[in-house]
Amino acid sequence: MSEETAGGDRLLEKMTGFMAPCVFAAAAELDVFTLLASEPLTADQVAEKLCTDARATPMLLDALVALELLEKNGRHYAVPPESIPWLSARSPTSILPMVFHRMNILRGWVQLAWITKAGIPGPKVASIRGPAADREAFVAAMHTVSVSVADDLIARLGPLEFTHLLDVGGASGTWTMAFLRTMPTARATLFDLPDAVKQAQERLAGGEFADRVELAAGDFYRDELPRGADLAWVSAIVHQHDRTANRELFAKVYRALVPGGRIAIRDVVMAPCGTKPVDGALFAINMLVNTPSGTTFTLDELAEDLQSAGFEQAALAVESEGMHSVVVAGKPG
Repeated sequence: MSEETAGGDRLLEKMTGFMAPCVFAAAAELDVFTLLASEPLTADQVAEKLCTDARATPMLLDALVALELLEKNGRHYAVPPESIPWLSARSPTSILPMVFHRMNILRGWVQLAWITKAGIPGPKVASIRGPAADREAFVAAMHTVSVSVADDLIARLGPLEFTHLLDVGGASGTWTMAFLRTMPTARATLFDLPDAVKQAQERLAGGEFADRVELAAGDFYRDELPRGADLAWVSAIVHQHDRTANRELFAKVYRALVPGGRIAIRDVVMAPCGTKPVDGALFAINMLVNTPSGTTFTLDELAEDLQSAGFEQAALAVESEGMHSVVVAGKPG
């Protein structure tokens, strides 16, 4: 590489980053990993079982081996034993829902130039698994991305005193359970769309929290929230819409809380310049690509919107480079 071309080559390297994720996601969507976690198979056997093309299948499998996502022994392919807990759909620790979700996001990102021209998301393209499976993967992915950080993040919030948690958009219950672990006498209400509530019901069934959680189905942009909680958790929601919609949501949370109750908002919090953290600036593009009005916000913007709903003393309780910053505020007693 000559000095004259080195700069250009380094820039072009940024254009190859899509390749490995596409190979990874295609294998996940075709169920290659779950199949090969059960037993080693040849490319012909994989193609027969998954009804895939005889020419394309060995190409995909060899690329997966090159990426160290599969092992190859002679003509047989298998998932590395240490990766089976993460790559098999049958495993409770599977990361596949997040793989599905990120590929669904990527299908939108490739339209970014058109979206920047138009200012609205492009047409939604479903995966080979179908729209219903894509939605199910989104809800499950929220568990995948949260389960490993929930307990630590709540601990960073300091000692929490609450008797009744309202988990707004609580998905499959990951954060609800993490909060209840900190307060053995507290109870919770999880509020989300019906399909998310169904996943929460399945995750909670027969567990230690089943009799401490009330599940309420609804749409927090259309419906009022269940009342009576003294702590509301609004996790990874405010980036989905604009400030007007957030003010309406905060007003609903305010009405739902008892006097003296608190709201805690987990999300990206941007610096006043709007360019830091880097993950936040890129996540704003993700909202541009995938929502009509979503974006990321600064602490001052969130504080103003909370104040408009009646909350007081908004503060940044936890600062993070990504989605795990937490802003808290109180309802007057």
